[in-house]
Amino acid sequence: KTKCETFFHVFLLSLGSDIINGKKANEKLMLYMASVQNNKGHHVCGGFLIDESFVLTAAHCDENVVLGTHNLKKVDDSMRYNVTRCKHPSYVIFNLHFDILCLQLSKKAQLNKRVKPVPLIKAEIKIKEKAKCHVAGWGSTETGGKTDNVLRDVDVPIVNLEDCKKEWAQPPNGVNLPANVICAGGYGTKNGFCQGDSGGPLVCDRKAVGVVSFNMRKNCDYPNVPNVYTNISKYLPWIKKILNNPRLTHD
Repeated sequence: KTKCETFFHVFLLSLGSDIINGKKANEKLMLYMASVQNNKGHHVCGGFLIDESFVLTAAHCDENVVLGTHNLKKVDDSMRYNVTRCKHPSYVIFNLHFDILCLQLSKKAQLNKRVKPVPLIKAEIKIKEKAKCHVAGWGSTETGGKTDNVLRDVDVPIVNLEDCKKEWAQPPNGVNLPANVICAGGYGTKNGFCQGDSGGPLVCDRKAVGVVSFNMRKNCDYPNVPNVYTNISKYLPWIKKILNNPRLTHD
């Protein structure tokens, strides 16, 4: 595809997610969830704590981070953290390749009964088709709906990657998926994500395996095409490098 075609397809896609057909999350679980917010304190994206100093999210997200709440109306200054961006060196704006970003917190998160990191998948292990995973986020629960301040989560099955690529390439979509992705939910189910919460984690067997990236044309009336996540296992060496020496990769 030409550069113009690539940009055109990106704008057809929906960057971000809110949880569709999910339920309110248990406040004792998913303590790794982060709200990535703009400088006005408005929720923009999801994210997740991977150690006491770093939150992982999507590359098109930034600004500040809130940890330690399931309800965005119940946030105080002690939960807010300024951040430094550590983006993948190959990421280019409006390009969905390398859609992953580390945010270094301005101070170490206080790990407690409200805040706890999630383990990452440890190797490039192929996740079985139809394996039950889950995704969480804040926001609307239907296409064009209002956002929800309470964290919600939903189970989503893994979709075979080759099948996913074929579905996305079908007319009228005609989209060639970027490399290093995982597909789960959306296609063939009533569960998945929508607009407003890119960067949240896809969790399988209690480990983060993907980062919410995009769906198609803001359409949350599933089934359509599968939801797409950045595959964390493909970026483990880069993530390890940042955690060991973050100054090497600051913007």
